[in-house]
Amino acid sequence: MRLHVADHPLIDHKVTVLRDKNTPSPIFRQLVDELVTLLAYEATRHVRVEQCEVETPLTTTTGTRIADPAPIIVPILRAGLGMLDGMTRVLPSAEVGFLGLKRDEETLEAITYANRLPEDLTGRQVFIVDPMLATGGSLIAAIEYVLERGATDVTCVCLLAAPEGIDNVTDAVGDRAEVSVVVARVDDRLNEVGFIVPGLGDAGDRLYGVV
Repeated sequence: MRLHVADHPLIDHKVTVLRDKNTPSPIFRQLVDELVTLLAYEATRHVRVEQCEVETPLTTTTGTRIADPAPIIVPILRAGLGMLDGMTRVLPSAEVGFLGLKRDEETLEAITYANRLPEDLTGRQVFIVDPMLATGGSLIAAIEYVLERGATDVTCVCLLAAPEGIDNVTDAVGDRAEVSVVVARVDDRLNEVGFIVPGLGDAGDRLYGVV
């Protein structure tokens, strides 16, 4: 597994405002969208492309376009939905699948409750989006899900990660496939209930409110 920590002053600024407990949900959602757009540029650095001919107003030239089959973006519900617009803004030709996972607060294991993905992902580049890589349970489950359907090139985009979660994903994935994780920051640790410290709290609740 490859880890890429994005390094940019705008990312630093946006992460700092996201951490602030007094940042209201509308601003939090806007900043997540902006931050994911920046991370998407890094995450799509190796997106597959092909050459094509294009006719300009003056002549014909060779250009580049996203290769077929189209990539697929998979937000992990519900917090991953807050990252979807930022990804599709950069990669508008991608298709979108959905995977519903929730964490058992006692065992910290991921439980699948919804799936809207193609049965065959052979040859597809997959971009999994989830704000927090904490224990790694949800991300590992999502990666396993797409690998079982034939994916071999998976990029995960997260806002924050804990060292423990990174280690868990690395151990789980091994070298079975090309898996990358792109994050804005790697934080200090997990606390006793599996939250990232210093973190930014529950991303889903801060995006959409407590349900």
